[in-house]
Amino acid sequence: MSQTARSVPDATDAHSNRWKALTFIALAQLMVVLDATIVNIALPSAQQDLGISDGNRQWVITAYALAFGGLLLFGGRIADIWGRKRTFVTGLIGFAAASALGGAAQSEAMLLGARALQGAFGALLAPAALSLLAVMFTDAKERAKAFGIYGAIAGGGGAVGLILGGFLTEYLDWRWTFFVNIPFAIVAAAGAYFVIREPAGGRNRSPLDIPGVVLSTLGLVSLVYGFTRAESEGWSDSTTIGLFVASVLLLASFVFVESKVKAPLLPLRVITDRNRGGVYLSLGLAIIAMFGLFLFLTYYLQIVKGYSPVKTGFAFLPMIVGMITGSTQIGARLMTRVPARLLMGPGFLTAAVGMLLLTQMEIGSSYATLLLPAMLLLGLGMGTAFMPAMSLATLGVEPRDAGVASAMVNTSQQVGGAIGTALLNTVAASATTSYIKDHIASAASKPQQQLVQLEGMVHGYTSAIWFAVGILVVAAGIAFTLVNAGRPDITAVSGSGEGVEDELPVPVIAH
Repeated sequence: MSQTARSVPDATDAHSNRWKALTFIALAQLMVVLDATIVNIALPSAQQDLGISDGNRQWVITAYALAFGGLLLFGGRIADIWGRKRTFVTGLIGFAAASALGGAAQSEAMLLGARALQGAFGALLAPAALSLLAVMFTDAKERAKAFGIYGAIAGGGGAVGLILGGFLTEYLDWRWTFFVNIPFAIVAAAGAYFVIREPAGGRNRSPLDIPGVVLSTLGLVSLVYGFTRAESEGWSDSTTIGLFVASVLLLASFVFVESKVKAPLLPLRVITDRNRGGVYLSLGLAIIAMFGLFLFLTYYLQIVKGYSPVKTGFAFLPMIVGMITGSTQIGARLMTRVPARLLMGPGFLTAAVGMLLLTQMEIGSSYATLLLPAMLLLGLGMGTAFMPAMSLATLGVEPRDAGVASAMVNTSQQVGGAIGTALLNTVAASATTSYIKDHIASAASKPQQQLVQLEGMVHGYTSAIWFAVGILVVAAGIAFTLVNAGRPDITAVSGSGEGVEDELPVPVIAH
């Protein structure tokens, strides 16, 4: 009797704590996502202040991307072995310390070191955050709401970073784009420490797969750096080609090792599942399209339209509104009623229609009649697709593999971002050069030549956006054909901590 009486408040506390925990997990995710774009706006000021050369400027972005992308799988497995809550709090404290170091940087080396440290601790933090959601929210309706919020932040955080970065750079100082992370991290770490109750029985007790860690880290670093270098040095550069060849060999070796070792870093069952494989692939493709677009719209608004950094940030608000609406009002409400592919496929196609509108951009295009509806559609589509994708990527995974499955989501996003920036930038640059070459001869005066250059720039952006439209259509096709999970089982609840068998044809939430 007394035992029963005591167990009821515990269950109630766990239920309420789960939603409190979501607040701190969402705050940490927002910090990581906005950090990817907030520094972009501050970069010119930091470059001038610290005397960073044009050639080395890209390393402020690249150092973070390489450490983050390269260490994600390792970070995900650490969360499984060490405990997700402990990994999450450690990642937050480390990220705050690295941000303080970056904000206080007195030299180029200090800033680059701080960015690499941010990436390394981000690689601990991001998979731990998503895997905590995966193991804490197992009831279908609760899971839909939680992942709706998480999906909105994962998708819209980059645009929030543009607004915040613009404000901080324009009205304070570039250093505040680093310092702003500290209160975020402290609040999230303190809240997580006191509130998060990680379910028992989900720890992975296997030894760490060291060969897998080395091969995956080197392979992913080579891949991300290869695409980053292709953007600046060209696709035919010998080092770029060498990096791509190295990444193929290293990642192929990684897959071979994982198929042979007893306790693999990434159990192949995580990625060979039809639904999870479809999610990783379609999500990665969608991020390729989206990252490129963020870049082109920022350039278009600031260089062609003459917007200030703050005004540029606010111009992205319709996209954020669309993402939040798509994720929390459409995706979360329908996820327990319709199969995931009927949200992901139409979501990617809606985003493609938004991108299709942006192919009509010209120098004098109206924000209200062209950019505003395009960004709303883009946000609405991406938000609707991201939400079930995030949930499905960790659905049916054994609790002991939740961290590394979550890391794969982040990896597909990170690699997709690197590819998107490099690939679409190359397309845009090539189209711009070709346009200017064909039209510059007919421009007699200097103002006419400047006009041709601006027209060439816009032509380059629209050419690249056509590619992005095609990529989103392919992502929708993959979602429709590979993702065949049915409507989640609403009656299933968490309890024992036992994982769902991967062989089930339709993943259900059952623990």
